[in-house]
Amino acid sequence: MTIYEINGSRWGGRGGVHFAPGPTWWSARRARGSIDLETAAPGREPRQDRSRATRQRLLAAAVECLSDIGFSGATVGAVARRAGVSRGAAQHHFRTREDLLTAALLHMSENRLAELRRRAADLPEGGARTGAVVEMLVDAYTGPEFAAALQLWAAAASDPALRAHVIPLEEHVGREAHRTAVELLGADERAPGVREAVQATLDLARGLGLADLLTDDEPRRRGVVRQWTRMLEQALAP
Repeated sequence: MTIYEINGSRWGGRGGVHFAPGPTWWSARRARGSIDLETAAPGREPRQDRSRATRQRLLAAAVECLSDIGFSGATVGAVARRAGVSRGAAQHHFRTREDLLTAALLHMSENRLAELRRRAADLPEGGARTGAVVEMLVDAYTGPEFAAALQLWAAAASDPALRAHVIPLEEHVGREAHRTAVELLGADERAPGVREAVQATLDLARGLGLADLLTDDEPRRRGVVRQWTRMLEQALAP
């Protein structure tokens, strides 16, 4: 009989037939971490990493579908095809279409705010800072990601199930956007009118982004931004 040893456990075989330990042993050894099935196959990335990568592809594909073909076309199947995964894999990560699309909205909102914070280090100091921040906020509400968000908002207006997902998410994103704008502007919200001025800046940025979907009138937009910057500087002045 040939004796084999795996992770300190001995077992044997004779005549080409191997007598392996039973299922109870296998389960116990796996539970204790003695056998790592994920690393047993060379060249395969761990299951957790593959799952995370699949989720990220689905979120990116959902944003693209919303932006390119609208809410009606952004079905779970369409998103899965664009992400290069099966429909079953998509539903493993997101049980419903509403779960998938609202997760995509949160994903792109977090990315947009993270990018604003990364760019904060490059902002000028002094009088030019307010104008630079307003420009950044307006730019954040343009492009494919904002177009995708608008598709979801418009659909939620007439879809109660989707609206139940979108409203609490938008409240969270709105609070984070406001907090980020306050930080970038260095605003003191204890002063009368400052909180409203910061929120008006975000509302203006969103409105200009909406107008940009139909016509790209950059000279008009920049003129509005310059005028609002002058008004905001007065509101933020100590």
